[in-house]
Amino acid sequence: MSYLEHFEFAREPFSNAPDARFYFDSEQHLQAQRRLRFAVDSNKGLAVVVGGIGTGKTTLARRMLDQLGEDRYQSSLLIMVHSGVTPEWLLSHIALQMGVASPAADRLVILRQLYERLLEIDAQGRRAVILIDEAQMLQTRELMEEFRGLLNLEIPGRKLLNILFFGLPELEDNLRLDPPLAQRVAVRCQITPFTAQNTATYIWHRLQVAGGRRMVFDDDAIAAVHQYSRGVPRLINTLCDNCLFDAALLDRKQIDEQIVIQAAQALDLSGDDSAPLDDVDLDRGLEQIESMLDRLEMKL
Repeated sequence: MSYLEHFEFAREPFSNAPDARFYFDSEQHLQAQRRLRFAVDSNKGLAVVVGGIGTGKTTLARRMLDQLGEDRYQSSLLIMVHSGVTPEWLLSHIALQMGVASPAADRLVILRQLYERLLEIDAQGRRAVILIDEAQMLQTRELMEEFRGLLNLEIPGRKLLNILFFGLPELEDNLRLDPPLAQRVAVRCQITPFTAQNTATYIWHRLQVAGGRRMVFDDDAIAAVHQYSRGVPRLINTLCDNCLFDAALLDRKQIDEQIVIQAAQALDLSGDDSAPLDDVDLDRGLEQIESMLDRLEMKL
C-alpha cells in the first residue's frame, strides 16, 4: 500500500514538481505579487526578485505568468539553465517569445524586429512582459548591457518592455556589472524562508490540497520540520514526503517528532545544519542550504 492510500490522499501533498494547485500565498509572496503587478501595469521597466535556494522564486515566477492573461499581456517565462548564453542568443529568444516569427541573424535587425513587434503589442493595448528565472546565471557585463538596451525600447511616455528578474542574491552583483542598469531597478522584492507559523500553515495547506481532511503532523513534528528545513519550502516538501512514507511503513496515522527526526537523519539533515537560520550569517546559511539540497538531489 502506498502512503497515498494509507493517508487517503488524492495526490502527493509534498511533491517538488511544479503544480499550480499547491501554490501557497504566504504574506511575503502575496506582497511580491502585488509589487510585481504594479511594476508591470505601470510600465516601470525592470523589477527584481531575489531569494535563497528553495524559497519559492520559481513558483512565484510561474504564478505571475499564470496571472498575466493574454487579453492584457504578451508575457513569457525564460529560464536560464547555464551561464554560457550570449547576448545574441538572449536577444533572439526574447524576440521569439514576444512573437517575432523569424528573428534575423543580425543583432541590429533583431532589435528592429522586436521594436516593431512591441509597437504592435502596445497598439493592442497590452503590456509586454518577459520573466527571467535563474537570472543569477546572467554573469557578464555584455548581457547586462543588452538588458539595458532592451529597456531603452520605448515611445514617448512609456516603456515598451517590462523585465522581471528572479534569482539568487548574487543576481544583484550581476546587475552592478552595469551600474546604469542597476539604477533602473524600479521594484525590488526579497523572498526569505518561512517563519515557524508559515511552515505550519504551509504544511496544512498542502495536505488539504492533496485531499487530506486532518492534520497528520502533530505540533512537535511541525516544529521539528521547521527546524530541520529552516523554513525552506523545497526542504519542507522533501522532509514531509519522507515522513509520510516512513509513517505508512510503520502503519502510523499520526506523525510525531521522532518520525521527523529519523527522516531528517536519513536525509542527512541532522547536525549543524539543523541550527536555526537566524543564528548563522546569511552567506553561511545559503551555503548550508545549497549543500543540503545537493545531497538530497543525489539521494533522489
